[in-house]
Amino acid sequence: MENPKIKIENLNLHFGNQHILKDVNLEIPKNKITVILGPSGCGKTTLLRTLNRLSELNTEAKIKGTIRIDGSDILNTNEDVTVIRKKMGLLAQRPYPLPMSIYNNVAYGLKISGRQKKKYLDKRIEHYLRQVNLWDEVKDRLKDPASALSIGQQQRLCLARGLAVDPQIILADEPTSALDPISSQMIEEKFVELSSNYTLVLVTHILRQARHIADHVVFMYLGEIVEQGSAKDFFENPQQERTKAYLQGQFY
Repeated sequence: MENPKIKIENLNLHFGNQHILKDVNLEIPKNKITVILGPSGCGKTTLLRTLNRLSELNTEAKIKGTIRIDGSDILNTNEDVTVIRKKMGLLAQRPYPLPMSIYNNVAYGLKISGRQKKKYLDKRIEHYLRQVNLWDEVKDRLKDPASALSIGQQQRLCLARGLAVDPQIILADEPTSALDPISSQMIEEKFVELSSNYTLVLVTHILRQARHIADHVVFMYLGEIVEQGSAKDFFENPQQERTKAYLQGQFY
């Protein structure tokens, strides 16, 4: 792959005596949607959390290998970890809006980037809420608590908050698993739109979703990368027997 946004080489992660990620070698293309598939407990979420250096918050974590973003190794660097994390917006399984107003949830992302003036904030907050198709639904209730929104709206609000820190990469961990079908479709469509300007890495176990939006697919099993490639090749011509079995609905 020419000039991948993220290149992972020989990545191993242990939590105590448990070997969670095993010799992971992976290239993630720029401004595409990469979907990481695999059964529960195979290391998908851990890999995602390792990308933005959250895995190391576990005091038992031991990480070896390299993760290069635009050629710079983020595991072996003097760069502040908060600067690294700001390059990546993270969308969790369930939305976690901050305990404040709709307006201030998005303003938070802007303020931590040093932008404080109200006129500027007003304009940018509208921009990010429009970017996630939420503005028309909330423009008359920006002072309401974010918790008053539906769960689908909360997830879009969390996406807007993540975009407000100007990330290069959006990491999404089962971002539609708690949502109704209509909200899920809205999030999927938004991801496809965003991929023209952002690199998206999406963990899911929903094959339909992966078929619908993925440009690139990675299949993990028991902490290992079994197969990776373009979505077309992956779904139409899988090479590995374990991949074929997974796609046929066999969980083993």
